[in-house]
Amino acid sequence: MITRITIVGAGYVGMSLSVLLAKYNEVLVHDIHEGRVALINDRKSTIKNNLIDKFLDERPLNLRATSSPKEAYRDADLIIVATPTDYNDRFGEFDTSSVRAVIREALHYNPSAFIVIKSTVPIGFTDQMNLDHQTSNILFSPEFLRENRALEDNLRPSRIVVGCGSDSKHLAKRFANLLRASTEWPIGKAQILITEPREAESIKLFSNAYLAMRVSFFNELDSYCETAGLSTHQVIKGVGLDPRIGEHYNNPSFGYSGYCLPKDTKQLLSNYDSGRVESTLIKAIVDSNSTRETFIVNQILKRTPQGGVIGIYRLGSSDSSMQRIMRRLSAEGGYVVVYEPELSAGSDIIVGSLSDFKEICDIVVANRLDDEIRDIDHKVYTRDISV
Repeated sequence: MITRITIVGAGYVGMSLSVLLAKYNEVLVHDIHEGRVALINDRKSTIKNNLIDKFLDERPLNLRATSSPKEAYRDADLIIVATPTDYNDRFGEFDTSSVRAVIREALHYNPSAFIVIKSTVPIGFTDQMNLDHQTSNILFSPEFLRENRALEDNLRPSRIVVGCGSDSKHLAKRFANLLRASTEWPIGKAQILITEPREAESIKLFSNAYLAMRVSFFNELDSYCETAGLSTHQVIKGVGLDPRIGEHYNNPSFGYSGYCLPKDTKQLLSNYDSGRVESTLIKAIVDSNSTRETFIVNQILKRTPQGGVIGIYRLGSSDSSMQRIMRRLSAEGGYVVVYEPELSAGSDIIVGSLSDFKEICDIVVANRLDDEIRDIDHKVYTRDISV
């Protein structure tokens, strides 16, 4: 039997889930942005992902989109919430207003709706939603996706986690099996963990805090090696040969970034503070990014000649370490220009031509060393050891 699924939000989580589930189910994407709705109905992706483009071009997906809440919710068997929850520094927690609004509106049109929250939320949020709406049909299932490989990670998940109350375990199993049936793993390989909502919410936040900690560890190792004149590559290789540590996820960077890691570590620390639980390590993980960025900025400024031009090669995501470093370099009086082909030249600091960028810059700052700038490696400052 085809399940009628409404997915709310057409960002990288919602878009990749929509394509995944539309293989065997009837999927309706609900988004408030008409442009995104039009793209999906024209069989185009709202995010940059080659595999999603391929699926939309070649697979017979049962997928469409709407901006109408009544159409989206009224006949849905399952509603998946995938709206953004940015961290609000002023209030010290996630902004969950979009998730709250979706739940409220969905239950208005479909009072017995089965709702799964995919958006990352504070610990205790799902229980509170069930209490507020006097239901047990609201579940939480964390996503573990990389932004640039969202569909790939949905097709081959490391695990499927669903948090539910004791009265809704049948719904949790139904949702987990729905996801597993759409994967490309052999039967049974995608391990399922059914737990209570607060534990599922904790799994998401602690997973990302651990990843941020690992990035921070190798970044601080690199800061020491660069200062002491040691080979970061050799030290990391020797450390990683211990099988308990491993030779993965160990390439130094300018700081952990992306949409999830910075905000999720802050939210976890906020949960510690609100629960009056002492934390040394989690706070250090949050603080480590600023320490690393200060080190990187100082290293760049030391290498830049007086009045020299500092080139930023590629900006990364909206919450990238590169963008924060660029702002700090400018605040320190550095003359900064940017090469970012994803942006149109509408600012004095944007250089549209890569050859012009290479010519005018005295130093080029690159979080990762791409082939197209190897010819000026004498100008490049990077901590990338994968080359």
